[in-house]
Amino acid sequence: MIFDWKFAWQIAPTLGEALVVTVQATVLGMLIAMSLGLALAVARRSRSRLVSWPIALFIEFTRSTPLLVQIYFLFYVLPAAGVRFSPLATGIVALGVHYSAYCSEVYRAGIEGIPKGQWEAATALNLSRWHLWRDIVVPQAIPPVVPALGNYLVAMFKDTPLLSAITVLEVLQTAKIIGSETFRYVEPLTITGALFLVLSLGSATLIRRVEKWLKVRGA
Repeated sequence: MIFDWKFAWQIAPTLGEALVVTVQATVLGMLIAMSLGLALAVARRSRSRLVSWPIALFIEFTRSTPLLVQIYFLFYVLPAAGVRFSPLATGIVALGVHYSAYCSEVYRAGIEGIPKGQWEAATALNLSRWHLWRDIVVPQAIPPVVPALGNYLVAMFKDTPLLSAITVLEVLQTAKIIGSETFRYVEPLTITGALFLVLSLGSATLIRRVEKWLKVRGA
């Protein structure tokens, strides 16, 4: 089959609208993952086993089960308990919670990389736990792990097609629908692949800029 540029321009606006859904799900999902992941990493270091053990179990369970299963669970099982979200909101929550478990491990690596003397100095200065984490631990733990967090951002972009399983019309599902209606798959799938490539490269570039900015700011 020959790539038809005229047909490609015709379907471009439709794919563009679906791309907005993909970007929205990824950005909001990543914000949830980064925020919740940091909270999980901090809670896992709690001195109370009643807090740290359930958090560790949640992280391992989330990392060990497929994202698609978690999406189905949130969309089909939670409504039976009276918790209902729209398909897109469910997908965003599923992406955020799933990747929060991975982000928490990234944060944990950054936290454990802080020299022991920093913790001892904070204790000697009688700093509260809040000031310890806000002023000493987090500013030093996050910059080194930015590249790893960026990898999960790119991975989340590539996992958004799974949301089509709960009727979210993201860009790949839209391309498949266009192909089934017109019997032309070359153009929509090629454009979709190019869009994912651009988004992934753009995200990687953004992460490198953030990493460089943090290094300059830290210096």
